[in-house]
Amino acid sequence: MSLLAIVLGLISALFFAFSSALEQHAAKQEKPTRAGDPRLLIRLLHRPLWLFGGIPDAIGTGVQAVALRFGPLALVEPLLMTGLFMAIPLEAALEKRKPHRKDLILAGVAIVGLATFLVTANPRAGVEQPSTMAWLGVGVGAGGLIAICLLGAWRAREAHRGTLLGIATGLMYAVAAALLKTISEDLTSKPWLLLANWHLYALIVVGAGALILNQNAYQSGPIAAPLTAITLLDPFGGVVIGVTAFHETLSTDGPRLFIEIIAVILMIVGISLASTTRSK
Repeated sequence: MSLLAIVLGLISALFFAFSSALEQHAAKQEKPTRAGDPRLLIRLLHRPLWLFGGIPDAIGTGVQAVALRFGPLALVEPLLMTGLFMAIPLEAALEKRKPHRKDLILAGVAIVGLATFLVTANPRAGVEQPSTMAWLGVGVGAGGLIAICLLGAWRAREAHRGTLLGIATGLMYAVAAALLKTISEDLTSKPWLLLANWHLYALIVVGAGALILNQNAYQSGPIAAPLTAITLLDPFGGVVIGVTAFHETLSTDGPRLFIEIIAVILMIVGISLASTTRSK
């Protein structure tokens, strides 16, 4: 595994955690809206705190792009979930309270699960550019799951709604990360070439959709529910896309597969805990 990619991935997670805490604090002060309602984003543009949260978000994305240039998608994306443990106390500080013990427990369970998976699987790089059919499979698979989550979020309330929107957002971030990886080399060396690259325009559309869903998710109770779903589904989706579309490889020999299954179960438990977390 690339040490540079690991360090950059952790730095990116820190910036994303700071951004998530600021944006969630601002989003919760707005009137709740339907899932995917773009009017929420328009109202948030008038909140200085939310706009300030975009600064660490942009920095985190830039650092993530560099990390993806030096490491596989299946390595870099899981590292972003370390931001979950950072964001929960940041949210509590903004609301002038102590972090809920249950929130910290679910964050710990999630981090242990995904960290175990990452170390055991030992992701290795594959192809630089997936085929057209591979991208089609990513679009159909991720798009179907996102649609199911959005339909469920329309009827759900509080943390359950936040979890469903968080899952949809995490999947969109995983797709966005895959698109970002394909343009990371040009982005850091020859950015003018991106104007003729369809991946850039797809990234803009997917990124904008994820941003809207993200803010909707942040309105539903404490940050733990949506953020746990986002920070689990983003890396988990990244691993799946990395293996299927980029042909990255994971170690599954001997007892590794059993350990990886246990790790995935821990991740699922983390999401379940988040969906039942308190709203106050």
